[in-house]
Amino acid sequence: MRLIIRPEKGFGKIEVELDESLWKKIEELAERYGVSPEKVVEIALTGEFREPKGKLEELEEKVKELEEKTWALEKKYSSLRFKAYGLSEDNKILAIELSGLMAENSGLKRFLGRKPERNIELRKLISYYLQG
Repeated sequence: MRLIIRPEKGFGKIEVELDESLWKKIEELAERYGVSPEKVVEIALTGEFREPKGKLEELEEKVKELEEKTWALEKKYSSLRFKAYGLSEDNKILAIELSGLMAENSGLKRFLGRKPERNIELRKLISYYLQG
């Protein structure tokens, strides 16, 4: 693999021939850190490596603690989400039943010769629960 590095300003370029194994490692680093392979080589050549702030072991311990807290919160959240799903399904069923009862009530009023009521707010509420 041939790598060509050009300066941002001016003339000149550097051409380097890389073997496939080295190029694969460069691509892996580029993918892992979200930069271009050319940038990885540029950082390696200029020595612009970032040193970790603090001790690496302490940072890894903090990461593990935060991961454990995240999983604990996810456990609580998943059970709440399941309960909320169950409640929304119950609301849908109740909205369907209420809609049926309203239709039955309207039919009975027509049968008795009364004027059926148009409860617009209740119909909006029913349509809200049927959409969710």
